[in-house]
Amino acid sequence: MKKHIIGLTGEMGSGKSTVARYLTEKYGAVSHKFSTPLRDILDRLRLEQSRKNLGELSTILRKTYGEDLFAKVVSQEVSRDPHDVIVVDGVRRLGDIRSLHELPEFKLLYIKGSLESRYDRITKRTQNVDDKGKTFEIFQKEQEQEAEIEIHELEVHADIVIKNDGSIEELFGAIDKVMSE
Repeated sequence: MKKHIIGLTGEMGSGKSTVARYLTEKYGAVSHKFSTPLRDILDRLRLEQSRKNLGELSTILRKTYGEDLFAKVVSQEVSRDPHDVIVVDGVRRLGDIRSLHELPEFKLLYIKGSLESRYDRITKRTQNVDDKGKTFEIFQKEQEQEAEIEIHELEVHADIVIKNDGSIEELFGAIDKVMSE
């Protein structure tokens, strides 16, 4: 089988983690996340894995060690991964794409959804401790955080764009179509 490296991007709550999970379960993919090193550090420091802490830590590390720090780490991990289908979850910046596009098998998939559907997903999941009781106003304000600002600009650089405002079956059908091509 030909190697496939699928980068997932999209604004928070768009369905990236759901797509990554589906690719793992149905296609035997392995997943590499940009947030893994950040979550590891927060755990080690015994700090809460909140959106605020993840964002602040990311900013500090990138300002200190370079904007492409996490892209380099993930690209190296992915290039050494022997699996045929690899998912890179959480691409957030144009610099991330530059590093990943050096891998010849890389394709960027942009998942998009309305603000309302993304808010609904965020408040129903428990990925970050501060998501559950979030108000719509707070969610809207979070769209302006440093970690979120560039994401919507990545759509024009995507190889494939999937609209995710329908059912889970529709999303999975769109992913199956991408995988068959």
